Amino acid sequence: MEATKALQFSAMLHSQKLGRTESDGSLLKFGGFKEHVFVSSKLRLARPSTRTASLLVACSRNNVPASTLESGSFQAPIDEKLILKIKSQEIEPCLSGRCIYLVGMMGSGKTTVGKILSHVLSYSFFDSDALVEEEVDGTSVADIFKQYGEPFFRNKETEVLQKLSMMRRHVISTGGGAVVRPINWKYMHKGISVWLDVPVEALAQRITAVGTDSRPLLHYEAGDAYTKTFMRLSALFEERSEAYANANARVSLENMAAKLGRSDVSDLSPTTIAMEALEQIKDFLIGEDAY
Repeated sequence: MEATKALQFSAMLHSQKLGRTESDGSLLKFGGFKEHVFVSSKLRLARPSTRTASLLVACSRNNVPASTLESGSFQAPIDEKLILKIKSQEIEPCLSGRCIYLVGMMGSGKTTVGKILSHVLSYSFFDSDALVEEEVDGTSVADIFKQYGEPFFRNKETEVLQKLSMMRRHVISTGGGAVVRPINWKYMHKGISVWLDVPVEALAQRITAVGTDSRPLLHYEAGDAYTKTFMRLSALFEERSEAYANANARVSLENMAAKLGRSDVSDLSPTTIAMEALEQIKDFLIGEDAY
């Protein structure tokens, strides 16, 4: 009952700003997209005899803000997976089948977040590194680097991205260095690219914890495992940061942690990060529609 009242109250606030209330009590409002693309939300009582409400969602600018999706001690009245599903239902029609390319440093969570996004959007998921491995008879990325060299791997990576750019309805986790070739951006910009921006310190901690055997670009110098990994990642980030900034949308875990009052970005769940990714994609689509 309280959740229903909260939804009704929120809906009426939005109706004053962006829409109108119909005679049957339902709320119809329009946002930043072209009107033929979407109806952002419709809230109505399910039956006169009940106090439950149903929420039908398409593409909307105003929704649950990312900063309220998860906090240390606050228990959200609606499960975060449900909020994620609602956000995906808002955005999916507006994607028009375009692929989503996740870019970012190694260890940034592209595969984990990508699988979550593909599930809620009813998209297929692909890992570009895994596709390269298939192209080279199942040889691991680390062994491809050893046997054939990095240029060979990068050529295969570009071939894979070219093929993917001709497809629809995929979420694609790209390799950390895919951004360094301008030709790869030509293919990725046929879809929507999202940069998962994770602080280097957090990346070094994650990678050191699981080991670096599968990371061919992590060359070792003298020192402990964390320090060696941190130094190499810092150098790679310095080389690639401008390229990552070419992405259509950016998910900054540092900014998310600050908004949520978290001291460590590792406290952010993959679901929360996926919700922020959808929010940033929505902002990109709104800006794209404005031109």
